[in-house]
Amino acid sequence: MKFSVVITTYNRVTLLRRSLNSALNQTIACEVVVADDCSSDGTQEYITDLINSFHAVGESRLVYHRNEVNLGHAATVNAGVSEASGDWIKFLDDDDYLALNCLEEMSKAIALRKEAVICSSVAAQVNLQEVELSRTPQVGPGLACYIPQADIHYGMLLELLPLGTPVQVACCRNAFLKSGGWDSKLDANCDDIDSWVGIAQFGDAIFLNQALVYRTIWHGAYNQKFSLQKRLETNLLIKSKIYTLIDEKHRSNIPTFEDMKKYLKLHWTLVALKHRRIQSFMKIADPSVLSLNAWRLLLNAVLTRRFHRRNSKVRKFVLIKS
Repeated sequence: MKFSVVITTYNRVTLLRRSLNSALNQTIACEVVVADDCSSDGTQEYITDLINSFHAVGESRLVYHRNEVNLGHAATVNAGVSEASGDWIKFLDDDDYLALNCLEEMSKAIALRKEAVICSSVAAQVNLQEVELSRTPQVGPGLACYIPQADIHYGMLLELLPLGTPVQVACCRNAFLKSGGWDSKLDANCDDIDSWVGIAQFGDAIFLNQALVYRTIWHGAYNQKFSLQKRLETNLLIKSKIYTLIDEKHRSNIPTFEDMKKYLKLHWTLVALKHRRIQSFMKIADPSVLSLNAWRLLLNAVLTRRFHRRNSKVRKFVLIKS
């Protein structure tokens, strides 16, 4: 099994140095592909000098791709994967970074489940000073769980399976290519989640209950540029895709899509209120937020996040490592 770490970057060379070092210093050998969306801040010079220093000692594991024009986040991910030679791709944005044993731990878990096409882990969420703020939820008991393909979309629909942001996820390159890659129409607004939905059609998932990656929480993150209304619309689109892919055995155990829509509107209405975005609140709020079923789904989502370690609904996820 060979890993390629694909790092997407655009005009953030200072942050890139940290993410790149975390990939180059993994405890197992890997290829590192830097996919640059036509930066103008010295990124090209920095990577070119680094590649030359690697070549001087006979190493060729660092690959550089530069878009001729700015194409956006999704297209840059696709370009990076096209340059990669590994059979597994580890995604990484330039403002995030990996624990040095990330790929080693993922490799161990993947080796135990040959049918897996996607692997994720807990992320430690940090600020720009690398102070830990929180951790993303675990899934089920033990250090790692595998999720059969037939259960993945069900888990994603009901938010029992938080596959997470790019820094958390690795996938089989063949499954990525079969899925069609990342959709530029969703650029940086759930383009990652949309991709996981597609990849999950081709095999099982693995989730490691270890904090193997670091996600930076800051105002410069790509998704901060989208309005709450736009994020709601994309949320609805992604959920509708997931809904059509639910395995037949789960069909009787899921809410109607109309109730899902009401729940999502309620969620983003409350987000708007929490952040005092009155204009967003006025655009999003409608009578559906009074739906009893929407509030039930919201309560269930809150309890799932709060008590994920004891939540009985993850019992179908099968322990593979403890």
